Amino acid sequence: MSPIDYEILHFFEQYRDIQASPKVIGANIDYDRNYTGKRCRNFADHDLLERAGDGLYQLSERGEKFLDGELPASELEPDETDV
Repeated sequence: MSPIDYEILHFFEQYRDIQASPKVIGANIDYDRNYTGKRCRNFADHDLLERAGDGLYQLSERGEKFLDGELPASELEPDETDV
């Protein structure tokens, strides 16, 4: 995970029930909205965020489990077969 990933997760940890665009997230964590959008799409591909429509993202159930410590980080790493 890159530094921005931790910032995005921290944002959603603070505001668990929010739906936010990459622009809003980026503005709150001081990262470019395009890069934030790329990382949000990556999180959505790994089921940590859900696409809520109209460019919005929200924390998924799996993302909540990760933030609550119920999902180990090792389960987020791709298998060698995924590479």
